[in-house]
Amino acid sequence: MSTPTVDVNQNGNVKTEDTLCTLAEFEECDFSKLLEKPPRILNMERQRSLDERSLSDLSIGISPRLSARATDINTSRIFEPLDFICSPVGRRSGFNTPRSQTGFEPHPMVAEAWDALRRSLVYFRGQPVGTIAALDNSEEKLNYDQVFVRDFVPSGLAFLMNGEPEIVKNFILKTLRLQSWEKKIDRFQLGEGVMPASFKVLHDPVRNNETLMADFGESAIGRVAPVDSGFWWIILLRAYTKSTGDTSLAELPECQKGMRLILSLCLSEGFDTFPTLLCADGCCMIDRRMGVYGYPIEIQALFFMALRCALLLLKQDDEGKEFIERIVKRLHALSFHMRSYFWLDLKQLNDIYRYKTEEYSHTALNKFNVMPDSLPEWIFDFMPVRGGYFIGNVSPARMDFRWFCLGNCIAILSSLATPEQSTAIMDLIESRWEELVGEMPLKVCYPAIENHEWRITTGCDPKNTRWSYHNGGSWPVLLWLLTAACVKTGRPQIARRALEIAETRLLKDNWPEYYDGKLGRYIGKQSRKVQTWSIAGYLVAKMLLEDPSHLGMIALEEDKQMKPLLRRSNSWTL
Repeated sequence: MSTPTVDVNQNGNVKTEDTLCTLAEFEECDFSKLLEKPPRILNMERQRSLDERSLSDLSIGISPRLSARATDINTSRIFEPLDFICSPVGRRSGFNTPRSQTGFEPHPMVAEAWDALRRSLVYFRGQPVGTIAALDNSEEKLNYDQVFVRDFVPSGLAFLMNGEPEIVKNFILKTLRLQSWEKKIDRFQLGEGVMPASFKVLHDPVRNNETLMADFGESAIGRVAPVDSGFWWIILLRAYTKSTGDTSLAELPECQKGMRLILSLCLSEGFDTFPTLLCADGCCMIDRRMGVYGYPIEIQALFFMALRCALLLLKQDDEGKEFIERIVKRLHALSFHMRSYFWLDLKQLNDIYRYKTEEYSHTALNKFNVMPDSLPEWIFDFMPVRGGYFIGNVSPARMDFRWFCLGNCIAILSSLATPEQSTAIMDLIESRWEELVGEMPLKVCYPAIENHEWRITTGCDPKNTRWSYHNGGSWPVLLWLLTAACVKTGRPQIARRALEIAETRLLKDNWPEYYDGKLGRYIGKQSRKVQTWSIAGYLVAKMLLEDPSHLGMIALEEDKQMKPLLRRSNSWTL
């Protein structure tokens, strides 16, 4: 990797000219060694980094250290270990030019994708505030004409990577304003910190004004509030701050309060005996009844990542320090719980297969009283000799062994997965390529549920039939998460292979929302065309491969002082 040259223009502004590493050079690099390199500092005043505070340093037993470090929050920032791979704001991707900066010819789809993404922009009083879910006018709009918080994340990342942060800033502030609205479903009032699932701009031609209309779940199918929206909002705020070097947005009193309200919902004490979050079905990307109630991996991984991002963004004032202490406690408990009880590899599968039941003591091996006979037949052939993954759900007497792509990729990006577990997840994807990628990446979950199980689990949902939609459908938006995970684990060739498959179909099929079939061969039976996050997910994946330094805004380095994973032994098991 080359060192950036720094020049000063006539206006006194610093500009940089980076010669980026090629993909071939990047693949030869040891990612862990790259993290040891010093950060590149382009403009000390503008590029102040967030402080990657060690969880151990912030533990409750060392509270005086917190007080010492809180003396001057604005001048005591320390560069995160991933700072060196964070692209400076203003440097656009090579995709807007005839030839990219790395010397690679951009794919013909890229220009089409950017055009479609810009056409999806939604404006409020003259300012872009988000992107519409889909531009498909051939179907009934339903809520596809709204700006969804989770859907906007890949769009926001694409604009950040292309040096256009203003739309992301506008989105963050507008959704923050919506959070303060009174939220009621029937006669019940939702928690103050709940973020909207989506919002829409309403135009009044008579009064010639515009207003926003938000949906907090009261209009959603099933009337479920979006648990993931608040987590995505915090993650995007950290991405904006990391990408631009501008800490002023996150330090606004409104943003600080917004984060604290979200955290208050998640860190509140109750009857739970686990550090994971108890959720209803349909509370995340899988927003219909699909048996993900309980403790779904997607929510737990996003929860973990949002907590780590909040740890970096919260001010260390009186209110902030209280939340920091609570976050540190929760992160230690959550990482142990997830790495221990949700992780499945060949050895653990064999252990569960041999479990005894009805144990009653603190030394019980089968802590959740999981019945070995409940192991599905497919899992024995699906589990490779090398590889593993975080299963879908763990609760009393219940384990959901399905693979969920989003949760496992976020586990890698947030470092919820240890380096060994991250490698095992990538090994699994390579070993089970046909099942998880097939002819169109990527399976949102695997395998599909069918027959009697489908009737019981989904309530005979006609949209979630086997190998369709959320029931084993293939979603192109997941490309950006796979690519980011591949880059972080030093295996970009896996992402490149998946992208090459997607490029044979996506544009020709007019950017579908999802594909159906065991191999993802068919455009989904109810799939919208010109789906914005399919477009944005493709662009983010391309930009990450073109310039791996973008990874810094969406990945967190492992906290090496986190309490280590306890090895499975006689004193541990499910």
